[in-house]
Amino acid sequence: MMIKQIAAKLDELLEWEDGTAEPLLELPPDAQLGDFAFPCFSLAKTLRRAPQQIAADLAQRFEADGVQTSASGPYLNFKLDRGRYAPQLAEEAKVGRPSSIGDGRRVVIDMSSPNIAKPFGVGHLRSTVIGAALYRMYEAAGCRPISVNHLGDWGTQFGKQITAYKRWGSEERLNRAPIRESLDLYVRFHDEAERDDTLEPEARDWFRRLEAGDDEAVRLWRYFVEVSLAEFNRMYDRLGVSFDKVLGESFYNDKMGAVVKELREKGLLEESDGAQVVRLDDEEMPPCLILKSDGTTIYPTRDLATALYRHDVLGAEELLYVVGAEQSLHFRQVFAVLRKMEREWASSCSHIPFGLMKFEGKKMSTRRGKVVFLEEVLDEAVARASSIIENKNPQLANREAVAEAVGIGAIIFGDLKNNRIGEIDFSLEEAVQFEGETGPYVQYTHARSRSVLRRAAEASGAVSFAEASADYEWNQTSWELLKRLGDFEAELRRGIQRSEPSVIARYALDLAKLFNRFYHHNKVLTDSPNERAVRLELTLLTADRLKWTLDLLGIRSPEEI
Repeated sequence: MMIKQIAAKLDELLEWEDGTAEPLLELPPDAQLGDFAFPCFSLAKTLRRAPQQIAADLAQRFEADGVQTSASGPYLNFKLDRGRYAPQLAEEAKVGRPSSIGDGRRVVIDMSSPNIAKPFGVGHLRSTVIGAALYRMYEAAGCRPISVNHLGDWGTQFGKQITAYKRWGSEERLNRAPIRESLDLYVRFHDEAERDDTLEPEARDWFRRLEAGDDEAVRLWRYFVEVSLAEFNRMYDRLGVSFDKVLGESFYNDKMGAVVKELREKGLLEESDGAQVVRLDDEEMPPCLILKSDGTTIYPTRDLATALYRHDVLGAEELLYVVGAEQSLHFRQVFAVLRKMEREWASSCSHIPFGLMKFEGKKMSTRRGKVVFLEEVLDEAVARASSIIENKNPQLANREAVAEAVGIGAIIFGDLKNNRIGEIDFSLEEAVQFEGETGPYVQYTHARSRSVLRRAAEASGAVSFAEASADYEWNQTSWELLKRLGDFEAELRRGIQRSEPSVIARYALDLAKLFNRFYHHNKVLTDSPNERAVRLELTLLTADRLKWTLDLLGIRSPEEI
């Protein structure tokens, strides 16, 4: 990449360690100033000179073929010879080049993790699509990711679920609509518990019986698990999400005893009001609860066993937990206990938090029954996409399949374009539009580029891009598009470093905007062989790169819309 070559020259000129200058290079505020800029503020103290003087001096001393330098205040600007470097940039922009980012490390990504006997609501979308995008990003970078769906299939909520079923449930209603009936029972339990003091103790007893292997408790638990998995898998199929491992919390039941034993042997367990805890006063955190006063386990116990299994058995070198921001303290406690257990790899455990998702301004709450079912949202998005497509292109073949891709893509992109830590107030109407910062806009731009290529067919002529680019008049729209096409690896690296799929989504939007600007200012299928060759190559590079970015996000790319 040209930016690496310029950075290497700067490192040599300033007698810096290799790789020091590259992160400091940036884009000038005005493209007329150059293609890259190097701020000289940080050199002022070391060289004891004004940044403006340093920039002027470096402009005179910097020498590289085809690179023109100039000083603009405290900035050293670099302008590339466009005809000379266009073939190199085009080659670097091609999809399929091996990445230099990854180191082959095995990364376990904990994602999605819905609760059994609860509906798959819009609130589960964030962990699912953020985790899936991170998985693809790590894979594209040359790492070895493992996706794990850590199902919430254990815990006191099952005592509540069983209690509610025993008191008010109907096997007929449960068989007819298992998830909705389970939700109704769960909501009724919490409503009734505000007036009936016997419900909570009864629920705790049912969970105790479940942990002890009581036949009736286990039978009902297994039924709730089976019907829930069938429901979840339908949603995953529509979202295009799969998992390398589906291991619920119950999988670790026989592994928690070893954790408790080790904590006790290392003198880390202390009694507190009848419960067993690990003190974290030195970390300025409340104690981490390991065993409740009735002897039953709790989330931290299972998550400790889970982390040990993922490292010791799955061979994880890095553990990521894509879980809502409200669980930040929980993971800080778990990671702190791992450090106290002398697990050095605890430093490679990371909580990847994300903000709350509201739907049309409403906060979701399973306990109160305020759930927007994801399936209903997906169906509505597909219906809206189908209506728009029918108006735009009524003769489109495979319209239903395209509407499915566009509608679901709109939902996924509508989430991933946002910084994951921020709160989202999701608007379905905005997400499905074909204009603005939406998934359909990027998909439509990809389809437009493919349409141009189909019209060009084999009539592009015998002139190669390398030959044509030397004589091509590189206007700003063409040049900016080519440069941005070459930024994909830097964006992928940045996205992984920040655990931010929004970096890739924003890159896709940038490419779509730049291509549309290029398309409107330049006739692609022109009679000039040189212009045609260059512009068709830019169109092909854009089509391939847009598909690549959408693939990373888990969004399909129809060839025609």
